[in-house]
Amino acid sequence: MADASRREFVKGAALGAASLVVPGTAPPAEAAPAPPRPAVVVPTEAQAQIEFGAAAATAGSPRRLRRGVLAAQAPAPAAAPASVHASDFMVDVLKTLDFEYAAINPGSAFQGLHESLVNYGHNTMPEILTCLHEESAVAMAHGYAKAAGKPMLVVVHATPGLLHASMALFQAWADRVPVILIVGQHRNPTGVVNRPHSAQDMGALVRDYVKFDDETTTLERFAESAMRAYRIAMTPPMGPVALVVDSALQESRMADRSGLRIPALTLAAPPQGDANAVREAARLLVNAETPLIQAHKIGRTPRAWDLMLELAEALQAPVDVGTYGSWQTFPSWHRFYGTGGPGYTPDVTLGLEVSDMSAAARAARAGGRKTISISAEHLFQGSNIHDFGRYADVDLVIAADAEATLPALIEEFRRAMTPGRRTAAEARGARIAAAHKEIQTRAIQNARYGWESAPVSVPRLIAELGEQIKNDDWAIVSGHQFTGDWQRRLLNFDKPHRYNGDCGGFGIGYDTPASVGAALANKRLGRLSIGIVGDGDLNFGPGVLWTAVHHRIPLLLVVHNNRAYQAEVMIIQRMAGSRGRGSGRSHIGTTITDPDINHAQLARSYGMYSEGPIADPKDLAGAYQRALAKVRAGEPALVDVISQPR
Repeated sequence: MADASRREFVKGAALGAASLVVPGTAPPAEAAPAPPRPAVVVPTEAQAQIEFGAAAATAGSPRRLRRGVLAAQAPAPAAAPASVHASDFMVDVLKTLDFEYAAINPGSAFQGLHESLVNYGHNTMPEILTCLHEESAVAMAHGYAKAAGKPMLVVVHATPGLLHASMALFQAWADRVPVILIVGQHRNPTGVVNRPHSAQDMGALVRDYVKFDDETTTLERFAESAMRAYRIAMTPPMGPVALVVDSALQESRMADRSGLRIPALTLAAPPQGDANAVREAARLLVNAETPLIQAHKIGRTPRAWDLMLELAEALQAPVDVGTYGSWQTFPSWHRFYGTGGPGYTPDVTLGLEVSDMSAAARAARAGGRKTISISAEHLFQGSNIHDFGRYADVDLVIAADAEATLPALIEEFRRAMTPGRRTAAEARGARIAAAHKEIQTRAIQNARYGWESAPVSVPRLIAELGEQIKNDDWAIVSGHQFTGDWQRRLLNFDKPHRYNGDCGGFGIGYDTPASVGAALANKRLGRLSIGIVGDGDLNFGPGVLWTAVHHRIPLLLVVHNNRAYQAEVMIIQRMAGSRGRGSGRSHIGTTITDPDINHAQLARSYGMYSEGPIADPKDLAGAYQRALAKVRAGEPALVDVISQPR
């Protein structure tokens, strides 16, 4: 609508509303004819009661008439109430938990809390992040928690918001990452809108993949449950938690809050392994000829990085960080990184926070070898989501947090080490280092294949990026599951924050919003954040690009645009081949072409600087330079790279 037309429309609507407020007042005789009735009319009180519930149309409560629908009559200015808003007390509770941010997609079921956060809480600690989808909000919190080392608050609206958020909650559960979720709901709904937005047991919708949920029916219970939820979320194995809060409780008032208290937050010390069991583990490792360390989700804090280096050096053993789903717990260019090289068969395998050691345990038992598992997973396990894998009949199980147990294990190992075993360990370390060097050299040689080809090869996409960021304190804030092992081979992950890890649940749609969340955490640390995301992943929730722009979150997104769900392409090819039908139709339902998506143009529509699509590898360096200049200046940017499948 043109500006002039918009002004005439607003003027007409205002005059129409004024005639309702002052009925019966005749216009002066010389006045111009009344304007025509506007196309959008103010709803009657009866209509408001039917559509939004009786409370929506009561005097002084026009707030439920939302999303562009004006109240039938503006409430008279009221005197400042002597009572206290309950949602203000809730904000005070949340402030004690030191949340920096609250990611939301707005909804009426938490309007009381929303208003208190922005006005009573002054939109600070937490600051609201406006998200265009609840799944993106939780995924942002997921990435943020891994980079910041503490959880983000997420607030969603009732059943629609919780169901939208549920996929990202599942990912955080599978990745053992803390997220604090508040779900607003109309516990006693009225009207056609709010009835389906309520539930008898809201937490049941996500109970299989949260550590704790509670419906907080009083302010006292809200305060206590908030502290309990935070403690549970942060106790290894960590995970998401949910609190359900009735809208009526949020919007209630109390004459005096002096009887309410906010409990002190005390976090649980992570459990350490039994001393005798740790001593036995050290004995097995000292006497091993070819020990192997498997380290997965052990990187709770940067301290774990230092402990892993200390353990590997003491044991002179390779460290296998796994493939998909693992956090970065060991330097990728370290001489002990990997599985020991060709022919290295472990006689003792130490698993640190490895959720599924069943294959390693079966192979070890068949060959008369030993396995050890130190993991908090043994203390807590769900039953419906099969992320725990098969039963692993390991020889020694220590139910404890691996990071908290490592100092004692290292001490016991050194106490049990003899000069003879030390000499053997050093010889073993030299062989492992030589094997690692050979593997790394071969990987660099293999990266040169297709270097000049178009579309761009995945190794060149990563190597050109590495050249541009080598002097920055950078962090890869996305996963690596769709670029193979090239990130770890071609980029030097020499610090714990260099790689933020995969999603845990292997669902598409995590990388892009999680990159935005992690970049937000890195912003105050002065780190350069880069997300390498798939085109399929980006298209699950592109609205998060707007959130990054709106909140000035510096982040470089590199789109690995192979125009397909490539894993599924290969799966259908393999299936068709196994059935003797050929692979000629494997592209149907698996590729993202006809039309091709221009992600650079998409980013620009959200206000983000972008480059591409780039298919010629010679254009990569310049595109990276220009985009990184924007990021270093505090803005997000995107580079769309037309790439080889893998």
